[in-house]
Amino acid sequence: MKREFSAGGLVYKRIGDKVVWLIRRPAVNPEFKGNLGWSFPKGWIDDEEGGKEPGKRARGEVRASGAEMEESALREVREEGGAEAKIVGKLPTIRFFFTNQTGEKVMKFITYYVMGYVGEAAEGVGWETAEVKWAEEEEALKLLAFKSEREMLLGAKALVQ
Repeated sequence: MKREFSAGGLVYKRIGDKVVWLIRRPAVNPEFKGNLGWSFPKGWIDDEEGGKEPGKRARGEVRASGAEMEESALREVREEGGAEAKIVGKLPTIRFFFTNQTGEKVMKFITYYVMGYVGEAAEGVGWETAEVKWAEEEEALKLLAFKSEREMLLGAKALVQ
């Protein structure tokens, strides 16, 4: 069975007395048959072939260090969310199974970090994202496509200062 390792971020900012969370909706890609619902920015730890295949760390052939995991999460937030952020805490790694486009079963691990918003990324939102949105908890819980991400959001609240 294949394995994939990814990292991502739950980015928050305060607007007055409210906390809002950065969520994104992926751009339509004819090669991608996955869920196109709202999610947090995340992606492979590293990649090959111009982003079309997971790299050695993302495949689990080489263990990623803690610093590499954090760098990957910050990169994905920048690329998919168009935001610069600072890590304030780590959430538990989630694990699930899925079948990829070639019919292979994959065990996926995603490590999420809670991040405070610093500012907009100079390069803006990347091509993989159709739309970004800042949502309060209640709205984010309704929009997020995956139960695991809704659970991560509830866990992230404890790390928000």
